[in-house]
Amino acid sequence: MERGSKFQFKRKIYKDLLTWKQYYSHDYGLLIEGARRVGKSTIVEQFAKNEYRSYIIVDFDKVGNPVKEIFQDGFDDLDTLFNRLSVYYNTPLYPRNSLIVFDEVQKFPRIHEGMKYLIEDGRYDFVETGSLITLKLLGKRFTNPSEVMNIRMNPMDFEEFLWANGDLVTYPFLRDRLEKRIPLTYPVHRKILATFRTYMCVGGMPEAVNQYLNDKVNFTKVDTAKRSINKLYEDDLRKYDRDYRTFTSAAYSHIPAYLSNKNKTFRYNQIKNGAEYISLINTIEGIEKSLVGNICRNISNPEIALGLSVIPEQIKIYSSDTGLLVTQALDSEGQTSDDIYKSLIFDRLSTNNGMFFENAVAQALTSSGHKLYYHTFKKSRDDVKKQYEIDFVIIKNGEICPIEVKSSSYSRHTSLDLFSQKYKGRGIGEKYIIYSKDFKKEGDTLYLPIYMAGLI
Repeated sequence: MERGSKFQFKRKIYKDLLTWKQYYSHDYGLLIEGARRVGKSTIVEQFAKNEYRSYIIVDFDKVGNPVKEIFQDGFDDLDTLFNRLSVYYNTPLYPRNSLIVFDEVQKFPRIHEGMKYLIEDGRYDFVETGSLITLKLLGKRFTNPSEVMNIRMNPMDFEEFLWANGDLVTYPFLRDRLEKRIPLTYPVHRKILATFRTYMCVGGMPEAVNQYLNDKVNFTKVDTAKRSINKLYEDDLRKYDRDYRTFTSAAYSHIPAYLSNKNKTFRYNQIKNGAEYISLINTIEGIEKSLVGNICRNISNPEIALGLSVIPEQIKIYSSDTGLLVTQALDSEGQTSDDIYKSLIFDRLSTNNGMFFENAVAQALTSSGHKLYYHTFKKSRDDVKKQYEIDFVIIKNGEICPIEVKSSSYSRHTSLDLFSQKYKGRGIGEKYIIYSKDFKKEGDTLYLPIYMAGLI
């Protein structure tokens, strides 16, 4: 959802913007990081309209040389600079009550480099938005001033999807059930699970959500919107590949193949045999920095500081948006039919549903602020036959919490049990099994329906 679109949705990042305005805007500018089409421009304009007496949005993706020339003389004479901006946009500027937004700032790096002087002047507040993949392309001359704070904007999570559908009661109800450790009962669970499966199919990109709200029966326009976004990402990544000799576009397009494999790990040789290590590292960095994918790293030693034992060459790549992954995975000659979407919603599709479930959990954990880690281990040093895996390991309330994702059967959870035995005494907290059935609790193991994943 880009600025100027007719659809606007309530987004959680709005609270972060309010916090910045109240506590930090006097001393810091704000850079909103996010993949393209997640709604950065739209939310900033909503914020500017609601919270300031006046605002100016300079969209460097659209403005021509006349606007850029306003900044060419540098930042020594800010009185003249602000006067020119005010006249050009026919907008009065009020000290401490006006916001100036630099949209698609990567298209004109001079602004970002001068943020230090604009902020030190103290008259107005400043917000930047931009696509990180293009920021990376400018890496040699594009540094982040210490006077600029960064916040991340993700695709819409399940609660935001419910809000877009006019549902303000379901998520507070889920939060209450989880806090009280009470099942939902089958009819309620079945209804919410169907809604969550719909969310997985549509995804959290505002453009796709808007198409769904316009027609909840026909998914053709939803699918077209997602294909357009996937193509946009691949085109951006190809530009990055040319500059950095990387393989990000191939890695992105191969995400469904990685996740459908048994071990789901990213395999370098699937991209290019004999590729230089630095190219492979930059490939992963390109996926991560562009925020089109979420990187999950293997850790060799589960402890409170999870990042200290990362195994660099062992990673998984999840799509930043499960709806985009569905479109990638179910690609069939340029269009995915309504029947396929409806089969997935009603769990009648003979495909790897586990891939979509696991990606949805990765997306929910990321939206909740968790970094993604997984862990593979053997029962003992002498056991060379069997390797076990924990899908995700997070830190919650100062404790290590393992998570297993099950798309169907959940009768066995050997990996969770062995993990607890092997690392007991390290502060293992609650264990989670995320699956497709109603909530239940057995000892210190919580069985969460997948639509509760964002509440962990």
